[in-house]
Amino acid sequence: MTNDVEQKVRNWGMLCHLGALAAFLGIPLGHLLGPFIIWLIKKNDHPFIDEQGKESLNFQISMSIYSIVAVSLILVKIGIILLAGLLLANFILVVIASVKTINGVSYRYPLTIRLIK
Repeated sequence: MTNDVEQKVRNWGMLCHLGALAAFLGIPLGHLLGPFIIWLIKKNDHPFIDEQGKESLNFQISMSIYSIVAVSLILVKIGIILLAGLLLANFILVVIASVKTINGVSYRYPLTIRLIK
């Protein structure tokens, strides 16, 4: 693989992760739609893009599940703290994944339910 092609593959892998930040721009379900759309369009181009797209989607689905639990715990006052922690962790881990991926390193998120195989 030439460096130019390799760089394009890494860029698309990184965009699979960065697409999740669409939620922080106020796009409803952007954390799921961003990675999903990029992965859906580019998954057949290279195994690295497919792998990172699935990883990003699985993490964002997991974060959605964890957030629903945190919201339900707002009534007992711990949910607000959990939700804030989840949002911060989501942002930080997406940035870490993006940096690793642009450097060609395959990234695996912690505490991820792997629903998409």
